[in-house]
Amino acid sequence: MASQGVESVQSINHRDDNTEVEMIEIDGDNHEEECATLETDDIRPQESGKRKQTSKVWEHFKKVKVDDIQYAECKYCKIHLKAPPGFGTTGLFKHYQKACKKRPRGLDIRQSLIKTSKKVNGAEELTTHIFSQEYTRSELARMVILHDYPLSIVEHVGFRRYSASLQPSFTMISRNTLKNDIFSIYNDEKVKFYKLLEKLKCRVAITTDMWTASNNKKGFMAITAHFIDDSWRLQSCILRFVYVPAPHTTDVLCDLLANALMDCNIDRKVSTITVDNCTTNDAMLRRLLDRLPTKDMLLDGKVLHMRCCAHILNLIVKDGLETISSTIERIRDSVVYWTASPARVEKFEKVARQLNVSCGKKLSLDCKTRWNSTYLMLQTAITYKDVFPRAKARDIHYRSLPIDEDWENAVEICSKLKLFYNVTEMFSGTLYPTSNFYFQKNCEIKVKLNEWVKSTNVMIQDMAKDMLEKYEKYWDSCHILMGVAAVLDPRYKMKLVEFYFPLIYPKSAQSKIAEIRQSCYDLLVDYQTRVATNLKDTSSVGGSEKSGSMSSGVASVSESEHLDMFDQFVASSSNFSTKASLTSELDFYLEESVLPRTSEFDVLSWWKTNGVKYPNLQKMAKDILAIPVSTVASESAFSTSGRLVSPHRNRLHPSTLEALMCARRWLWNEGNGTCSKFSGLEACPTMLDEEEDEESFVET
Repeated sequence: MASQGVESVQSINHRDDNTEVEMIEIDGDNHEEECATLETDDIRPQESGKRKQTSKVWEHFKKVKVDDIQYAECKYCKIHLKAPPGFGTTGLFKHYQKACKKRPRGLDIRQSLIKTSKKVNGAEELTTHIFSQEYTRSELARMVILHDYPLSIVEHVGFRRYSASLQPSFTMISRNTLKNDIFSIYNDEKVKFYKLLEKLKCRVAITTDMWTASNNKKGFMAITAHFIDDSWRLQSCILRFVYVPAPHTTDVLCDLLANALMDCNIDRKVSTITVDNCTTNDAMLRRLLDRLPTKDMLLDGKVLHMRCCAHILNLIVKDGLETISSTIERIRDSVVYWTASPARVEKFEKVARQLNVSCGKKLSLDCKTRWNSTYLMLQTAITYKDVFPRAKARDIHYRSLPIDEDWENAVEICSKLKLFYNVTEMFSGTLYPTSNFYFQKNCEIKVKLNEWVKSTNVMIQDMAKDMLEKYEKYWDSCHILMGVAAVLDPRYKMKLVEFYFPLIYPKSAQSKIAEIRQSCYDLLVDYQTRVATNLKDTSSVGGSEKSGSMSSGVASVSESEHLDMFDQFVASSSNFSTKASLTSELDFYLEESVLPRTSEFDVLSWWKTNGVKYPNLQKMAKDILAIPVSTVASESAFSTSGRLVSPHRNRLHPSTLEALMCARRWLWNEGNGTCSKFSGLEACPTMLDEEEDEESFVET
């Protein structure tokens, strides 16, 4: 045995399971200094008579047996040190601190013992944590991006003290360094996303919208890409959030949009561009056709322009509500009075409780430019219609009590607007449906308007006439492509078109049906002759077993009573061929019986598995079904007027704002594993969320 403090080392070569292992025999001696710093009493008696390890050095070693001899295996270099029971841990400590070449460097033994816990095979295992200044800086930048924190947070005394309490070794960075880190993350994520777009084997649908900052009055254009990936998941992700210098002319908007598409190399892959219904956007898209290669577009660019469905519905309803503004105004005045102060709110709720009326929903004043808020205001006010007369008896200053006719009209209006509310909510939600739902919902609206025009209620008649006039102005310009999308739903095919058009166009139904059918054939020819040469063959085998389409969930939002009639129509119609012979995929597809109409049906999964049977139709479906029918984001479901850059960022440079806006969505997508989940970005809270909560608390 060697003297105290001296290692006696014996190298042994041993083959176990064809693996050569180096084992070193250690003469373990206990040292007082080790006992003071490392708690080297590695074995202590327990009540059961067994002994357990207590030295923290065992966090870097584990016990193994070779030929009934106990060794300590280093977790880093995997060397075996002979350590029979009863020996101390001095040799293990010396190996970890001096001999091991693979252990984490730059830390002493105490620093490396900062540990996190994880479960391995159901048992908790302790592992070491290595502090990295660069990694922590990157995580700090990601935190600021994801949660919209101000860049000045790194200069806040409270945040600095908190960070120091977590890790004293972290050197707090400056605001400018944080901005540089944010741009570094933005550039890396931008490269990743643009590479993804370049590899796409399908077309990309574009939506664009203007954002205006309320504080500095600067305009920004948000450009978003929508597509179906190789796994047949519906994807959406922001491309650019670019500053638009004044004036916002057609040429300026066209140049920005064209440059954005060319920068990410998707100018030849664009299927449609969805915009709001204004003359500037109409002119911009006409000019854009001169900038982009129309020979690579669907039908030579004839279907490039897609109008925002939610905006169309907004215009339709606003025109209808103007004709009945007097009824709405009296109810609005009552809501204004009883929500003007906390004292009045309490008095009103007290009267409601006396009448046993639930106060679950609070009276809320509408925004006159957003019809959906008017609908919600009326809907809530109707539940309190018996409270208003009682409240008037208790307050002599309340003089705008609605009459019985007003309440009758309000009930009638809400019953009509409910259809528009549900459809608009579905089209303008973040998890928007595939485009095959658009046609049926808009047909349903047209049928309802035709019925309301014949109503015995003069007010409803006048409202329906104004709405119908606006509806017909926009319907013909966008029903063709969405009709094709409905045909590509195997539950509907041409049957849905043949069912609805006689109800919508009593005199010209057959010509309209033939127009939709011919558009399907034209698109198929277009794919067979040009898409096949310009785009790589689309694989029908995906890496995901579950489609990300919202088809199955959205179908149950507002099931139409007309679809029950449609089922009867399908059952009564025969499936004979309209041609002497079937010559194309589309012929075979249309001649097959429609599938049963179920809410669980997923149109993307169906086309994913039927690509072998209909290869060209599958390419067509992949592009058409990804087309969004709305430009409206979740935070502004019915109007684009309320979108702004948050006040605490109004002085940031436009390039910094773009980096923050785009990187936030890209990082959120990356963390959730799919672009389509960016629509769940509202689940990621920002510093403005608390302000909104506080405002709602004050109002109640």
